[in-house]
Amino acid sequence: MKTVTNMFLGLSLADALGVPVEFKPREHFSDFPVTTMLEYGTHNQPKGTWSDDSSLTFCLAQSLIHGYSLQDIALNFIKWKRAQLWTPHGSVFDIGIQTRSSIETLQRIIENEDFEALSFLKYEVDEYTNGNGSLMRILPLLYYIKGKPIKAQFDIIWEVSALTHGHIRSAIACLIYLKFAEYINNGLTLKNAYHTMQKDIKQFFIAEAISNYEIEHFNRIINNDISILEKSDIKSDGYVINTLEASFWCLLTTNSYLESVFKAINLGDDTDTTATVVGGVAGMAYGLDDVPKNWIDALVRKNDILKLSEQFSKTYLQ
Repeated sequence: MKTVTNMFLGLSLADALGVPVEFKPREHFSDFPVTTMLEYGTHNQPKGTWSDDSSLTFCLAQSLIHGYSLQDIALNFIKWKRAQLWTPHGSVFDIGIQTRSSIETLQRIIENEDFEALSFLKYEVDEYTNGNGSLMRILPLLYYIKGKPIKAQFDIIWEVSALTHGHIRSAIACLIYLKFAEYINNGLTLKNAYHTMQKDIKQFFIAEAISNYEIEHFNRIINNDISILEKSDIKSDGYVINTLEASFWCLLTTNSYLESVFKAINLGDDTDTTATVVGGVAGMAYGLDDVPKNWIDALVRKNDILKLSEQFSKTYLQ
């Protein structure tokens, strides 16, 4: 249970640490690096407030407690947008363009009771829909897919990613992230988890005849060592490849939860999402012992997150 709790608290705390400075350019952090929990700022939210990254993660987790149902996951996403399910303060203050549009599509599908259509969302061909909105919320799916063959894992991941981001590139990014997390969950070090994941993904690309065009987008993270790149080579905007690369770079060049999360935030731009993607895995890998207790206590709806962690653990860790 501890690992699940550290995952949920780790990602939502990182999210909350990044929210006040979202969209600020990297140059800002050269003079004003974030080293503590801030409040208000970009979205004018009180201390400890997490964003849509955590909200949609918790919506996914809540659904998975009852088993795997695309329809139920979609309903939770709709409830978040329309009925404020898993919002920190009862309103949605941060939502990506692609996510907003996709949830409106989900609503039409559900209203028409065309539930089979949920499985066809993954045939999205527009590569300009590859924001980081599915990567940011995918981590709880690890516990449903872990131990399955990688092809079966990918099929499930793609379906869940496609509820908001249907292109295969977003799904592959989620697969890479979850394979990495799976090996960390199994007790491997970050470095060993990274190298083992790389081997798996290379074999997956061959076995599934993934196009060279798509493979090329993952070249730096799969065929090279992302950790040796310079900070200037890492982008931290909302594109899924950039978020994936930035997150791995932060995790593989630091040695603690807070060090990795603050490194993510101080890259600038999409600070909350990069931090969320880092924070969930960092929480699993390191725990939260280096986090001041008053920061965790300040986390909005902390007790609800702990309750969700307990329910999720009963389903997947028994």
